[in-house]
Amino acid sequence: MSAISERRERERAHRHQLIITAARELAESEGWEAVTTRRLAERVEYSQPVLYSHFNGKDAIVSAVALDGFSELAAHLSRARHGADPGQGLRAVCRAYLEFATDRPALYQAMFILPTDLKFASAETPAPLRAAFDEFVSCFRPDNTRRELFAEVIWSALHGMAVLSDSGRIPADGQEERLDFLIARIADTPTKPTSP
Repeated sequence: MSAISERRERERAHRHQLIITAARELAESEGWEAVTTRRLAERVEYSQPVLYSHFNGKDAIVSAVALDGFSELAAHLSRARHGADPGQGLRAVCRAYLEFATDRPALYQAMFILPTDLKFASAETPAPLRAAFDEFVSCFRPDNTRRELFAEVIWSALHGMAVLSDSGRIPADGQEERLDFLIARIADTPTKPTSP
């Protein structure tokens, strides 16, 4: 690849990230309804055709923001798990997840609420999404043959707690008690399926 081609690729990657960052900032300050290609073009000082050369519409931009979010979430959960006292990894990861959802509501919406083309639980699952999920899986003992199931249940419950709390449908001040209950129930669950 020539030096000119490499420079163009760097410039394209920079523009791509600039659009993602602008979309996220706009969503965080005014909500996702405010994120339009016209507003983004004004904000990043490129024409709408330049935006469309990077993204095929708003859903693609939301997907790119979500993918960045999963990278952040994976790093956030990893720091929590590795910084936890022995035996407290699951609690630390769960708490970190809820904090992430509360502190970054627009990003969380892009990741879990708004339509995206990201594939969950499949061979095409992007690495950042898998890395975030694996932080939950890593909280369970390696000899637990149902680690992924436990991680799915925990993640599902936390997502419900985050969304219901954010919408005011459950009181935010009950999060710790709900978290205690969830972790106690999962920790007491047998690691092998019981036969009927």
